[in-house]
Amino acid sequence: MQPFTTLTSHIAVLNRTNVDTDQIIPKQFLKRIERTGYGRFAFFDWRYLDNGEENPQFELNQPVYKGAQILLAGENFGCGSSREHAPWALADYGFRAIIAPSFADIFYQNCLKNGILPIRVNEEVFETLLKKAEGKVYECTIDLEQQKVFDQEGFEFHFDINEHWKEMLLNGRDEIGFTLLYEEQISQFEQKAKAWG
Repeated sequence: MQPFTTLTSHIAVLNRTNVDTDQIIPKQFLKRIERTGYGRFAFFDWRYLDNGEENPQFELNQPVYKGAQILLAGENFGCGSSREHAPWALADYGFRAIIAPSFADIFYQNCLKNGILPIRVNEEVFETLLKKAEGKVYECTIDLEQQKVFDQEGFEFHFDINEHWKEMLLNGRDEIGFTLLYEEQISQFEQKAKAWG
């Protein structure tokens, strides 16, 4: 995974509550065996019209949000089924961080495991970000080491994250990469196990 240290980007706003994983990546696209290439299917039913053209009414199709790497979403983002394809689709779409008042627990963990930083915020911070970013270009910086988000106008807030996952993201390490840190010990144990055999 790509290390996550600091990220400066404008914010895309999807101010909808209870966005479930089937809306993030509809079930008909789950047959792919790769972890990449899902970005073009993200939010498919909202994003495209029946003729295949982009839906101009869908929030993320607004020109001001193009290229945003931070998503501001509503409460209970990522609810529904536990499909890991949802963070794969969001990452492939280009998002590296998601800010929301709350996340579904499994989705939150799946984001961390796939290099996306999920940030929980209180209602006051959410409303402030919504006012600053909705319908316009608004840029801020996420500093994972300091666990804070700030802009050039003096607005700043801190966020919580589990120390283990913080280190994993900072080092760009997934669970397999973490296991490989102990490769020597694992090999030694395997050799002992063979001798016991």
